[in-house]
Amino acid sequence: MRSKFLLLALGTAALAGCNTPGDLPDRGLASVNVPVVTTAEYVFDAAAPGGALAPGESDRLNGWFDGLGLGYGDSVYVDGYAPAAREQVARVAGRYGMLVSEGAPVTAGAVQPGAVRVVVSRRRAEVPGCPNWSVPAQPNYQNRSMSNFGCSVNSNLAMQVANPEDLLHGREGMGVSDNATAAKAVQFYRTAPPTGTRGLQDISTKKDK
Repeated sequence: MRSKFLLLALGTAALAGCNTPGDLPDRGLASVNVPVVTTAEYVFDAAAPGGALAPGESDRLNGWFDGLGLGYGDSVYVDGYAPAAREQVARVAGRYGMLVSEGAPVTAGAVQPGAVRVVVSRRRAEVPGCPNWSVPAQPNYQNRSMSNFGCSVNSNLAMQVANPEDLLHGREGMGVSDNATAAKAVQFYRTAPPTGTRGLQDISTKKDK
């Protein structure tokens, strides 16, 4: 009688393991640890009486850009209708290889009369929680992926991507293409001689006596 109860208990436990409630995200081939893109916006209010930057404001703006470490992956905007000031901001941003983008994001507070607001939108990509060894590899009765699965590849991708915004959506085409550039790699592949046709070199690491 005792053995029957033991078999019944084991059978109930096996059925409970099969009927897993909900859908586990780590039961497939997709990585659970994926890059997350965050956005931070920095604002700089510059005096622009008459629509042009006041004397000394360009130097202040340049110092602000330098302190932020402005570079590729950032976006620069000018909020406020002041064409002359916008051109001046564009010249300062050009020292860092940046262009002024259209459509400034909404920021806290209104732009005061006689001033323009320079906004730097910065995106960063990282994989939170990696490395992730929170779940032991064994036992694995539910055939789940390791908790650290995807951390290595996706963390390297997040660190190496030049513009994190490219992880969010694809980049639109320029509308202009160069067929010679597009076919360059294919042409090189077709014309390059196979490496095996050069033969093997007889190289000895032993010195002649």
